Amino acid sequence: MRIIALLGALALLVALPFFTTGYVVYLANLLLTFTVLCLGMHIVIGEAGQFSLAHAAFYGIGIYVAGISGTHFGTPFPVSMLLGGVAAALVGLVIGTVALRMRDIYLALATFAFGEAMQWVFLNWNAVTGGPNGLRIAPAQLFGLELVTDKHAYPFVVISAFIMLGLTILISRARIGRSFRALRESEVAAQAMGIPVQRAKLAAFGLSAFFAGVAGGMFTLFSTYIHPDSLGFSTTILVLTMVVVGGLGSIGGAVGGAIVFGLISELLRQAPSWQEIAYGTILVLFMMYAPKGLFAFLSDRMGRLRHG
Repeated sequence: MRIIALLGALALLVALPFFTTGYVVYLANLLLTFTVLCLGMHIVIGEAGQFSLAHAAFYGIGIYVAGISGTHFGTPFPVSMLLGGVAAALVGLVIGTVALRMRDIYLALATFAFGEAMQWVFLNWNAVTGGPNGLRIAPAQLFGLELVTDKHAYPFVVISAFIMLGLTILISRARIGRSFRALRESEVAAQAMGIPVQRAKLAAFGLSAFFAGVAGGMFTLFSTYIHPDSLGFSTTILVLTMVVVGGLGSIGGAVGGAIVFGLISELLRQAPSWQEIAYGTILVLFMMYAPKGLFAFLSDRMGRLRHG
């Protein structure tokens, strides 16, 4: 069933640009970018159990590094995306080193502080980020081919998203993924089993930041403008809500949550003053009544109906 669903989703994504408008393609690009962001948060929170609130900062690092390298140095967009991911991963390793000494709420507060500090950098480093005026990014290019429309960027966004999805599945099924899950359940038990807890935490933060940085590079494929206001704490809460709504610890939940809640957030775009209230309310309700996520909740309800 999973293979059939995956093939059906792939067929839909391939056919999408041929029967939809440019706005729908832009929205698909954005949702696929958020999917990669959610996969990164899934690794650090859902798999490793490390409560990080700095995802928007890593996303911003990826956008600025990829955008600046493509604009000022003319690097092909695959290289720019990789540079964005690597730059974010290096910063993530530094944060992971600090996280070795913290747990739970203290870790959340420390990563929140880092995210706020990075937004201040994005807002005030005028020479690099454009400061409060934002930054214009040249269209992504590869061997003279420029991605000047959403439909031009769409195939490369889809390919990037599927590559990152495949990488997430490989990580989950590999030894490092099992180490993450052991770490999530109990650090003491994981250490007793011979798992290097410190290295596992570092790997979780580094991989999560890499995914966020690559998502930032994907954003530069279909957008030529970035403003620091879109890289604040609200973006981290949005991605966290997507992961929780889909189901913590589930790759399918992270993907489904990104798509479902991404569409909800687009509907709420017309009421910006209510967005954060709506996100917070949805997050609290799911934590209380559907902690396993929307899809597990619906599956459980359908199972109960089938059995009377």
